[in-house]
Amino acid sequence: MSLIMARPQNNRSKPLRENPKTPQKEVEAESSKIYVGIMLGLFAIGSLLIILNYIGAFPGGSSSWWFVGGLGLIGAGFGMMLNFK
Repeated sequence: MSLIMARPQNNRSKPLRENPKTPQKEVEAESSKIYVGIMLGLFAIGSLLIILNYIGAFPGGSSSWWFVGGLGLIGAGFGMMLNFK
């Protein structure tokens, strides 16, 4: 005994695949001038702290804490640069 399966009807009137709508790009807001000023200021102050510590311009001579503070400010500037648009 053989089983005969019914063949589905071929509907060629419908498209085989629907084209999805193209996603629209979101417009990203630019960073404000205050943000840029703070970012560059952190770079400048951090660099200045390292240079002044190197030449011994701070009271009490050079200290590693001034160096670490300068690197921290430069690092904060780099952290702000990651969000810069």
